[in-house]
Amino acid sequence: MDNFLTIKEAVNKYIAGCEAKIRTSPAKLVLKAVLAGMMIALGAAGSSVASHNTAATGSARLLTGVVFPVGLMMVILTGAELFTGDCLMIMGTASKKHKPAQLFRVLALVYIGNFIGSLLVAWAVSASGQWDYSGGLLGAYTIKIALGKVTIIMGKAVVSGILCNILVCAAVIMAMCAKDIAGKLLAAFFLIFLFVVSGYEHCVANMYYIAAGLFAKMNPAYVQAATEQYGYAANALEGLNAVNFLIRNLLPVTVGNIVGGMACLGLPLWYTNRD
Repeated sequence: MDNFLTIKEAVNKYIAGCEAKIRTSPAKLVLKAVLAGMMIALGAAGSSVASHNTAATGSARLLTGVVFPVGLMMVILTGAELFTGDCLMIMGTASKKHKPAQLFRVLALVYIGNFIGSLLVAWAVSASGQWDYSGGLLGAYTIKIALGKVTIIMGKAVVSGILCNILVCAAVIMAMCAKDIAGKLLAAFFLIFLFVVSGYEHCVANMYYIAAGLFAKMNPAYVQAATEQYGYAANALEGLNAVNFLIRNLLPVTVGNIVGGMACLGLPLWYTNRD
């Protein structure tokens, strides 16, 4: 076991590391979270390029799943702060290493930072002209992804968020088990690949995907391409708006991610590995 930690060792290491997160200043914590939001958004943007002109759903998700995990790989190796992974801090709370109020303070600051980072990348990708690929089809595909997310039934969004963060947090703790870079990246890749191919909902990824769709919707050429390519009715895109972004998707998905990361993985890992 020279090149990896047991799960009990990894859990204890993560709990010990929570103290550093608690002590980090708000400004530094938000900045690290902005970086994580940008990294996840860049992985999401690249995955859309890979899959935008693939008609078969399974093949499109397969391509997306190959590219998207790069975002979490960057987060893990750079020490940036990602909201979904930080839900594992509940293990430190349960161990009475910090107070619940301190946990929620960290999560709130990280969530805000992730949102800022995601929005920055969505704006930058819009300004870069990348969505002009394939005669504007990438822009249309960006709108399609966002519209699909804001029209998910809220109950389904919660459950999808739960399943997503079980896998994301498992990837984080498994990456901590590995002592070498290759092991950390492989642990991150395969579990994130699984969540993406399965189509589960990740709040930070959606911060990019839906914001990008809102930016793309501002371009009449992309709207026309989306209407022609996907057969949307004239008023179909009205559902893609800021209210539905925040209330119909981001809220239930965030709740699901919290439940998945804390109740379904974090607390069981803490309980089964405590002394």
